Amino acid sequence: MPLSSNPFKIHPRFLPNNIRLKTTSLNQSLGPVVRIGKKDYLFFSGTSYLGMEADRHYEEVLQDCIRLYGANHGLSRINNVRLKVFDEFEKFFAKNAKAEAAAVMSSGFLAGIAASQWLFPKADTCWIAPDTHPAILPLALKIDSPINFETWKKKCLEQAEVLSSRKILILGNTVDPLRAEIHEYAWVKELAKKHEVTLLLDESHAFGVLGKSLFGTYAEQQYPQVNLVVSGSLGKGLAMPAGIILGKEEVIEGIKSQSIFIGASPCSPANLQAFLETQDIYRAQSQKIRDFSGIFNQETMDLSTLIGSPNFPVFILKNPSWSIDLERMGIITSSFSYPTAESPIISRIVLSAFHSLLDLGALNGALRNLSNQHS
Repeated sequence: MPLSSNPFKIHPRFLPNNIRLKTTSLNQSLGPVVRIGKKDYLFFSGTSYLGMEADRHYEEVLQDCIRLYGANHGLSRINNVRLKVFDEFEKFFAKNAKAEAAAVMSSGFLAGIAASQWLFPKADTCWIAPDTHPAILPLALKIDSPINFETWKKKCLEQAEVLSSRKILILGNTVDPLRAEIHEYAWVKELAKKHEVTLLLDESHAFGVLGKSLFGTYAEQQYPQVNLVVSGSLGKGLAMPAGIILGKEEVIEGIKSQSIFIGASPCSPANLQAFLETQDIYRAQSQKIRDFSGIFNQETMDLSTLIGSPNFPVFILKNPSWSIDLERMGIITSSFSYPTAESPIISRIVLSAFHSLLDLGALNGALRNLSNQHS
């Protein structure tokens, strides 16, 4: 099913009050099934694409690492007493991502702020993709009026033609998880023939899912004469409460020289160590969710009610009211207004590697029942 840059959405004011999913508070870890009240529901929401939280072997390794490093690490990265695991993790991640260097921080949002804070003052012009994550958006700027990615791309190419040579910073997402759109940036090569281009991409929803390995698309996004910098959260597919920045060594050194890196508390060393020790599990889970995305897309290609791709485990429900219907059938999906409470409701199905083929079959059956009811 082709990706859509403009999926059909219904504005909240046109929906009856009972069409909204009620807010539910959980007291459990996420998994294929969640219990709400006295009822179990299949869970197709969240961002745990690899489903690491539900893998018992991974959990045992993580617990051992917590016993080794403790539940918290209260030392600055530049303290005279330092843990080796931070440097080991950065070198390992950078090498596998095919980047010169990396900086690991306590969150993807902090990593994005640190990256844009270093790059933005050095640019003459900054162009912002329409779905750019706020983490990499400088405070002085805001996203232009809503346009789709292809229209924005065309606008950038046209502007580059008429502008004199200058330093251009381009901000964007590798993937827009709210619309299940994977973006391609090879066109920036044309800009780099005339301008000095820096490309800062948020890869939060790409790690573990896109690219040829667990480490995102840095290797695939490197273009001649383009200064590529990637930042993002490791707390989604890779299940670590941390964020990372990838780039050329001089860029990473500059970012690390800022007070936002020096003065910030580091992320959990236990999670980093567990990642290093469980690469086999991570790779297996990554392959599983890639397989599931392809299988589910193939099985639902004939349903005009879904927008999705075989390459990403998120599928858009064209009619947000179906989230209510699915909940009545025992299936929880993602459904909320974004980016503000007054924005249109976006309803999505999110697959995870903690699901089984039986779970996918149950979801497919429920969707077909709804399709038959509304046909």
